[in-house]
Amino acid sequence: MRIKSLLVALAALGYFTTASAQVKPADVLNHYGDLVYANYSDALTGAQALQKAVNDFVATPSDAGLQAARKAWLDAREWYGQTEAFRFYGGPIDGKNGPEGQINAWPMDEAYVDSVEGKAGAGIINNRKLGISKKSLAALNEKDGEENIATGWHAIEFLLWGQDLNAAGPGKRAYTDFVDGQSPNADRRRQYLKVVTDLLVDDIGSVTKAWAPKAKNYRANFVRNQANLTKMISAIGILTRGELAGERIEVALDSQSQEDEHSCFADNTHRDIVANAVGIRNVWRGEYKRADGSTLAGASLRDLVAAKDGAVASKVDGQMDATVKAAEAVPAPFDQAILKGNANRPQVEAVVSALKTQATGLVEAASVLGIKRLNTALPE
Repeated sequence: MRIKSLLVALAALGYFTTASAQVKPADVLNHYGDLVYANYSDALTGAQALQKAVNDFVATPSDAGLQAARKAWLDAREWYGQTEAFRFYGGPIDGKNGPEGQINAWPMDEAYVDSVEGKAGAGIINNRKLGISKKSLAALNEKDGEENIATGWHAIEFLLWGQDLNAAGPGKRAYTDFVDGQSPNADRRRQYLKVVTDLLVDDIGSVTKAWAPKAKNYRANFVRNQANLTKMISAIGILTRGELAGERIEVALDSQSQEDEHSCFADNTHRDIVANAVGIRNVWRGEYKRADGSTLAGASLRDLVAAKDGAVASKVDGQMDATVKAAEAVPAPFDQAILKGNANRPQVEAVVSALKTQATGLVEAASVLGIKRLNTALPE
């Protein structure tokens, strides 16, 4: 046992790189295609489970049905959050005509969709002159302003939870908001929730299809080009520093505003952060734990770096674990933890610190691979 432990420790420090040295860039790209497809497939399955729960709820609104739809939303977010490591290089999700803004745009002006405190007649739902269809909601999404979000995860989240006016927890929308005779325009609220969920499934499905194996699609071209290794590591670098540390956490810490937290209606921001951190680590290690409990593992960026510099590979590996651990320590509700004077604020700040260290490590890892100027800032 002592010998085995010593061998494991030495391998972690990069003393044994024979296996890594055998890994070729083509292996890494091909396995990345497998990993991306598996993750999007799980995200799609989660969205379809949400779709079923929403359909059941709108057919016969009840408190139990609303709770089931909320749980399905939370479960599905765990898988989608990990896919954000596949952004920031103009792929199927956020390239030209990509659906990312229709899937996950935020922050959201909830009054654009439905009534809010002090504005009973606000929103698309309460304007019966506006049609509610996939086409119309897609056209209305971000129309006349980035916060005019009409579709995606957060529009669904708002409809399921309502405004978060509760410091101790998430929003408390009642199921009666969807019952005719108990809330104005309940019929349109049911219709909106169903249509926007159907659109989410369609959009995630389109991205999943673009990464399907053995097809003439985006994936087929991506895995053939060795230059796309730069896109892989750049994407997780940007998510690490510019997006997650910057837009999603530092902005909220600075403003101390609920409006700047990612999933503010469900108070799920702490889990969004964990999912993003895990997604980054998945790409780095070439490992992904699927929804069915199985693990997909194969050639990775870590292997390529370890073949050239085991110490750097080991260091970045440790940084990834440290970031995930720090993210998992952030408590809910996030909107209270970010307040100055709150005992949990240092835990949020610790995630930013870990992400900054990780970003520096990724720049060093990229340099080992011959990528001299890895950008970790958000694209303009």
